[in-house]
Amino acid sequence: MIIDERTYQVAPGKMAEILELYEKEGLATQSKHLGKPFGYFIVEVGDFNSIVHMWAYDSMADREQKRAKMQADPAWQAYLKKAGGYFVKQQTRILKSAPFWPVK
Repeated sequence: MIIDERTYQVAPGKMAEILELYEKEGLATQSKHLGKPFGYFIVEVGDFNSIVHMWAYDSMADREQKRAKMQADPAWQAYLKKAGGYFVKQQTRILKSAPFWPVK
């Protein structure tokens, strides 16, 4: 299993708006293709105005297939057009669990 960890820095003053938009128009479509998020967080201390979310995949191939289907979904594309202006920066990391810490 791998975890796709994504951190988005949100434009100042826009956090409430993007969370509302995502809950109404992004979450259901994204979950339809990727499954339930492994985690979805708002940074409380540190890099303010940031959202961190994580998605679990069986493998890199699983990730590529699921994300390709999501990108082809017109509902996801419509959400992206509305959401794009809220973000200042994005960072993506692929995480693999240590051998002594299996993720279930």
